[in-house]
Amino acid sequence: MKSKANGSRIEDQEALDLAADWADISQGLRKDLGHQLHSQWIKPIQVGTFCKETGTLDLFLPTEFSANWVSDRFADRLSLAWKIARPDVRHVRVAVHPGRRGMPDLRLGDSRRPANDGAPAVSAPQPGQLSMASGDFGGIANDALGLGTMGLDPSLTFASFVTGASNVLACNAAQRMAAVETPQFSPLYLKAATGQGKTHLLHAIGHAFLANHSRARIFYCSAERFMVEFVQALRQGQMIEFKARLRGFDLLMVDDIQFIIGKASAQEELLYTIDALLAEGKRLVFAADRAPQALDGVEQRLLSRLSMGLVADIQPADIELRRAILEHRLARFSSPTEVPSDVIEFLARTINRNVRELVGGLNKLIAYAQLTGQAVSLQLAEEQLTDILSANRRRITIDEIQRTVCQFYRVDRTEMASKRRARAVVRPRQVAMYLAKVLTPRSYPEIGRKFGGRDHSTVIHAVRLIEDLRTRDADMDGDVRSLLRQLES
Repeated sequence: MKSKANGSRIEDQEALDLAADWADISQGLRKDLGHQLHSQWIKPIQVGTFCKETGTLDLFLPTEFSANWVSDRFADRLSLAWKIARPDVRHVRVAVHPGRRGMPDLRLGDSRRPANDGAPAVSAPQPGQLSMASGDFGGIANDALGLGTMGLDPSLTFASFVTGASNVLACNAAQRMAAVETPQFSPLYLKAATGQGKTHLLHAIGHAFLANHSRARIFYCSAERFMVEFVQALRQGQMIEFKARLRGFDLLMVDDIQFIIGKASAQEELLYTIDALLAEGKRLVFAADRAPQALDGVEQRLLSRLSMGLVADIQPADIELRRAILEHRLARFSSPTEVPSDVIEFLARTINRNVRELVGGLNKLIAYAQLTGQAVSLQLAEEQLTDILSANRRRITIDEIQRTVCQFYRVDRTEMASKRRARAVVRPRQVAMYLAKVLTPRSYPEIGRKFGGRDHSTVIHAVRLIEDLRTRDADMDGDVRSLLRQLES
């Protein structure tokens, strides 16, 4: 009885220690992520059990959707924070709370997470499948180094990557890098702004490479993660092991390589690793938000290695690709939800900064609709996606809209406020009112005042009329699309 009591006290103390560590970590994440993101995704996390034998800590969230969302975006950051707070934590597993299993699965993609239902983005690999987590470096057990502990997201595959004119070169090059045949170029350097798909392609390369080379060993991490592990190995006197294991991989992928800027010793180690792997015919992929030549502070020798293969640029997705991405993502929801075409069009036109925000907006809208039982509508999208929409909207004025419409239809600017009822004048005026409602946050009465003091009911009639005409008249729809492109460019 006494040993049981002692064991219970030890467990209670362990739980208290974990809770205290989590309070500190959570507070730090709040500062990094901001109040809104922290409150919505990090604050609901509950600390679960910690297995000392495997060094695995469970973090629980109330729904599978939230668990997958946090795992996809914050798993590596959570893992790093916990390893700094508690060196005995080697793996962090984000999962739906055991008591809440069975909640609707709102996650995009038909690829399911592992059977533990925890969707671990940070976990040890299975032998012969994924040799890139601590404890499995080319078959050599290792508990001290955590190099490459970020896993591959099962939903980020070539099948789920939507191609268009802006990214087809990068996608084709990525597929060649993962093929059975040896690629004609190495390394592959993916250059794209934030949220345009370069990380998706890295994960897709990893999945396809493993499918074609079942016994392959893969290393995938961010440059920041590489830096942390390099410094730890240096401090612990384990550089020989670090180098040996790093150079034992068949495919090396480093994301956000711009963050290695200025770190001379780490740059030198990466340079030697690249040379060693290339000499053995291994494959290398790097990704960054700028071209190699724009990486200030990078040693010239490393710069030449990064640019010696193929530099594939991913341009921002155009309106057609954004529409295709939304349709593709919508089709892959496990719980079908009706999304009207006008909502798809609205999201594709408004959320234009990057694909990640676009998909995130659709995720949030679908999740809200399913959890509250509301139907997806344009009004719901405007209400629930305020922050995303406001960040993406270029400040287009009604004056700018009137000027563009008048130039397009070749009518005088004064006709926007005139009382003339000629069809050649009325239709452009109605189109301008419609665009003012779509592209600006102005209310119907505010729009009416800009069109010669017209009543708000006149504006409502114009908006509904143009919406209807776009569905029935291909010429009208073409005119509106052309004007939208001019105004949003």
